Amino acid sequence: MIHDIMKQTPRLPSSANKILPVLGERIKLARLRRRLRAESVAERAGISRSTLWQIERGNPRVALGAYFLVLFVLNLEGDLSRVATDDVLGRKLQDAGLPARSRSPRLKKGVLP
Repeated sequence: MIHDIMKQTPRLPSSANKILPVLGERIKLARLRRRLRAESVAERAGISRSTLWQIERGNPRVALGAYFLVLFVLNLEGDLSRVATDDVLGRKLQDAGLPARSRSPRLKKGVLP
């Protein structure tokens, strides 16, 4: 029973099931543009050829770290640093939750506005 629990993977939203294959295809195209063999990229990343194949197919069971290693080998790791840098929705939610200023700032004694 414990073994069955450990095998379960979280169910991804349908949008993720669409995004991951696109990401995998982009990684594959980047590798091909650089004229790198899959075996070479896998070896440099320290992963198996099978894991690289799964990454290029967008398999959600592959660890994010493996994706990062491949991006690093392809000199694309900087792309990950841009994830969520412009969080428009988050900023709107944050701004909506900020309380409005309820009173005017205090004036110093003896100073007229």
